Amino acid sequence: MSFSTPWSRRSALLALLPLPALASPDWPARGQGRMRVFGFSVYDIRLLAPAPVQPERWAEQELALELRYSRALQGARIAERSLQEMRRQGEIPDAQAKDWLAAMTQAFPDVVEGDRLSGLHHPVRGAQFWFNGQPRGPALDAAFSRRFFGIWLHPATSAPDLRQQLLGRA
Repeated sequence: MSFSTPWSRRSALLALLPLPALASPDWPARGQGRMRVFGFSVYDIRLLAPAPVQPERWAEQELALELRYSRALQGARIAERSLQEMRRQGEIPDAQAKDWLAAMTQAFPDVVEGDRLSGLHHPVRGAQFWFNGQPRGPALDAAFSRRFFGIWLHPATSAPDLRQQLLGRA
């Protein structure tokens, strides 16, 4: 494995840090919802956290999201769409975007109905992903984690109603 950028070196170091188990029995579902596009169900999503998630401070809290897909999608397309949504929160330098897209493409496989893609957000250690319960892709830094989980939890989300449902406010 070559480390061509400082970001990829940091990611490699983050991958060595222990992360807690994703589906801890101590982490209840704090909210859930369904993502629809043009009326078609894409996935059901749950927010898991050890404590209630504060809408204005969500990025400072450890939490997990679990998506259960309702249809087949290409992993590369999931990664591309994720990057588009991450950009809603503010500008991302091109080099950073390229690195993040490559990491997401590695982490997000093609999915079919019933597949689960889960992610853990830790405010300091960053993000880690699982596919159908198996670790997937490298650990990613905290800046990535805030942007990625912000797809659903940041006030600039393209799905504000889903955000409210996930935060248990709907």
